[in-house]
Amino acid sequence: MQNLDFYREAFESYLKASTAAKEPLGLYEPMAYILGLGGKRLRPSLTLLTSELFGGDFHSALDAALAVEIFHNFSLVHDDIMDDAPLRRGKTTVHEKWDINTGILSGDVMLIRAYQCLESYKGDIFKELLKLFSRTAVEVCEGQQYDVDFENRNDVTITEYLKMITFKTAVLIAAAMKMGAIIAKASKEDSANIYEFGRNLGIAFQLQDDYLDTFGDPETFGKRIGGDIVENKKTFLYLKSLALAEESDARELEGLFTQTPTDPTEKIERTREIYMSSGAAQHARDEIQNYTTNAFKILDEMQVSENNKKAFKQIGEKLMQRKV
Repeated sequence: MQNLDFYREAFESYLKASTAAKEPLGLYEPMAYILGLGGKRLRPSLTLLTSELFGGDFHSALDAALAVEIFHNFSLVHDDIMDDAPLRRGKTTVHEKWDINTGILSGDVMLIRAYQCLESYKGDIFKELLKLFSRTAVEVCEGQQYDVDFENRNDVTITEYLKMITFKTAVLIAAAMKMGAIIAKASKEDSANIYEFGRNLGIAFQLQDDYLDTFGDPETFGKRIGGDIVENKKTFLYLKSLALAEESDARELEGLFTQTPTDPTEKIERTREIYMSSGAAQHARDEIQNYTTNAFKILDEMQVSENNKKAFKQIGEKLMQRKV
């Protein structure tokens, strides 16, 4: 088994060979564009790594990994339209570079293409992959809808928020890993365990992302710090602050999240202060640790060699230390 960077590089080569633009260019150029913007390639790399964890050959999992990455980017294209986002990974979004209709249609063909990637698998493996992939696709859309609904609600609970990030982010990471296990013909128990490992790690990953959005280093985070605060997003930090802060601070925080100032610097700084003084920032760090620890406990129960488990433990440890 190799490290994650090895599988990322192998996947990048396969992606480039599989997604070159073709006619009609108006449909396929945007697809090649969004897929060419880079990104961590975490999900497809985990599919390849997991397939080898269970004794498979990662080459046999490349099409499943491609399905996962194309689906992920399809969701980003449509999310950017919904959010009217101008940038993605520091570059112009598809609907801004072309137009909204192009973004919708190219996104649609990406979803179809993702399913086509699974056609190389046969029999029971194909059925299991298709069932898991379809369920996950629905959950990701449900997570996006929850996120949209929360924008207009003032009674969002932490439980609801965790469900939203589970569906919007964690289930695709979990499914990516389970797909690798299915292709390698892992046992039902190990396949279920690796899914739960990925789900817990995915929740930790998103909580860490939310935390870094507020408290990360702007030199390494890759985007402006405080974006969630500017957009009045009800993250774990916001919800936990409302629950823990002094009454006056809680009411002030609610007021801050009704504002859209031209210069949000003061708003960001005051919100950060409340997050810290209320204890919400520490609770967020604790939750990240808790979900990562839960993932490790699940990994310990799996019937694979300690050497193979080591690669996954390193992923969790890297998550805890990341700055971007």
